[in-house]
Amino acid sequence: MKNRSFSGVPEAMRRGGLSIAMLMVALAGAGCSASGDHADASAAPVSASNVTMTATQRQHIRLHTVAPSTFSKTVETTGVVDFDNDRATAVLAPFSGPVTRLLVSPGDKVEKGQALAWVDSPDFAQAVSTYRKAFATARNARRLADMDKDLVQHDGVAPREEQQAQTDAANAEADRDAALQALASLGVDRQVVRDVQAGRPVPRIEGSIRAPVSGTVVEKLITPGQLLQAGSTPCFTVADLSRVWVMAQVSGSELASVGIGDPVDVVTGTSSKNLRGTVANVSAQVNPDTRAVAARVVVDNPDDLLKKHMYVSVRIHSRRQSTGLLVPVSAILRDDENLPFVYAAQRDGSFARRHVTLGYRDGDRYEIADGLAAGDQVVVDGGIFVQFMQSQ
Repeated sequence: MKNRSFSGVPEAMRRGGLSIAMLMVALAGAGCSASGDHADASAAPVSASNVTMTATQRQHIRLHTVAPSTFSKTVETTGVVDFDNDRATAVLAPFSGPVTRLLVSPGDKVEKGQALAWVDSPDFAQAVSTYRKAFATARNARRLADMDKDLVQHDGVAPREEQQAQTDAANAEADRDAALQALASLGVDRQVVRDVQAGRPVPRIEGSIRAPVSGTVVEKLITPGQLLQAGSTPCFTVADLSRVWVMAQVSGSELASVGIGDPVDVVTGTSSKNLRGTVANVSAQVNPDTRAVAARVVVDNPDDLLKKHMYVSVRIHSRRQSTGLLVPVSAILRDDENLPFVYAAQRDGSFARRHVTLGYRDGDRYEIADGLAAGDQVVVDGGIFVQFMQSQ
């Protein structure tokens, strides 16, 4: 038998730690198959493309029979953090005028009704004046109506006059209540209302922009001296950050695997702890720039780890069952052009390379989109050994 140099051993085998004994068996079998001397009786002839091994050599490989399997996909993508718009409120200026003082900064936690800024507003003063007049008018109208009610019982006034007095009193009280509601919408302090009702003078007061909800001030959009326009100038954004949205980008090929209610892992990169979330909505539109579809993930946000505009990694665990041909990752080898292939057992006992198209990877298994059929047997342990045999 001719001596063979180990220079022909593939680099993958040298890194893989193939035992000396196994190499000797491989060399012996390969040499015998190539020269025809001392061939094992169970060995089949070696073709130009297939690998034939002796019974002893076959003991170093393990086969897997391909069969349809069910699995659930995990879609890995990226996402951007946004406020939960159901828990975020833009605070608009309730009245016009220049800002005199800011009371909060971004990041401050506020309670509902807390003052955020002071404004020197003529609208505010006008509302207080309107309420003062309406309150006095309603009080006087009610007093006159009560007097006419007493007089009509003693024939002091006509019933028609008493009825008109009651109507005037009701109208005046309605105007008073509307003026009071206007003060409430402007965030007027209750002490100002009590002073008006008690007839006490009200000093020059400033209007206050108040928080409509409890939460965190996440945006401050005004500065001292800025002139505000009632109902149109955005001043602050207050959001409840205990829960946020993550807008995950799903490609068209993976869209069928994503559905409402699918559990999600959000990886921040700043914490070793993954955050759990749930797919709440899948957009009906495709982004014209990225050709991706946004999936809205609702995530609990303890300790405010997630910040708006933060990039995160997203793993969507599909609840939909898929069916396909799965083979262990160890069965997949690469040729000189980096194309994936497996060694498939042939009817004559040899092993042939078969190029495959890889699909989804489910843990330590690959879905084979093309190249194999149910019932095929592929080498899953010892593929490098077979590849070495073929290279001799």
